[in-house]
Amino acid sequence: MNLHQLRFVREAVRQNFSLTEAARALFTSQPGISKAIIELEDELGVQIFERHGKRIKQLTAPGKLVLQSAERILAELENLKRIGAEFAARESGELRIAATHTQARYALPPVVAAFRQRYPAVKLTLLQGIPSQLVDWVRTDEADIAIATEALADSADMVTLPCYQWEHTVVAPIGHPIHDEPLTLMRLGTHPLITYERAFAGRGKIDNAFANAGIDPQIVLEAIDADVIKTYVGLGLGVGIIAGIAFDAQKDAPLAALPAGHLFGHNTTRLAVRQGVFMRGLMYDFISLFAPGITRSMVDRVLQGGEAYDI
Repeated sequence: MNLHQLRFVREAVRQNFSLTEAARALFTSQPGISKAIIELEDELGVQIFERHGKRIKQLTAPGKLVLQSAERILAELENLKRIGAEFAARESGELRIAATHTQARYALPPVVAAFRQRYPAVKLTLLQGIPSQLVDWVRTDEADIAIATEALADSADMVTLPCYQWEHTVVAPIGHPIHDEPLTLMRLGTHPLITYERAFAGRGKIDNAFANAGIDPQIVLEAIDADVIKTYVGLGLGVGIIAGIAFDAQKDAPLAALPAGHLFGHNTTRLAVRQGVFMRGLMYDFISLFAPGITRSMVDRVLQGGEAYDI
């Protein structure tokens, strides 16, 4: 048994059971991967993949267990490499952060600036995507840390750290009728609305609040970007519902904002790392810059399976 065989099994699953694509991803030959997997099956005495002719179709029951073990072994191998890299170059290398647009645009700029000042030799890469993409990037080591409001806490192979809470804000031009009376779901439901696409920024809580109140909102435009939402609100196309951190009274004039936490509740932004990952010192530092109340000991407690802290 060797590590190449384990990598071949993992990549075959990642490539939807295509040995041709697995070979392309690993820069090797398809017959070589097929032969190595068969040799591993012979050594283990179990069939890892169900086959139809020469094609593999899916994992067998023992194959699923083999994949789980392979993932753990390969993850620990990556940890060993990172330990060596950490001590060889404590203040260099690369840190890859995956975040939604809202986090990258509004929450991360001061954090990135402070991190760059502390680690000028570290290459910092920001990846933006939908929450499910962020999870996949961390899971496959394309990113070290993910930051989002949705999806992270639902992934069993992620360790998640609650960082801060926020509420939605309703935005409309100054003088708009929505500003004349106390904000209610009923009043909001009488206006055309512009808000986030369903995968982003607590949209689920917006939908649930309206549904629980028996109101069918007039959502005329969805976007992943609060700046886009504010632009179309400014054009008079509707009333916007955005994350509170995305509104700046000076920069966003002539719009005005109304806090909407009493309507849609509060949301928790979380940070996630892959379970079992080796935590480099600069990762701890980045976390403390993003969420100053989180200490290294708090992170370690959660990584070791302890209960999450309150924020």
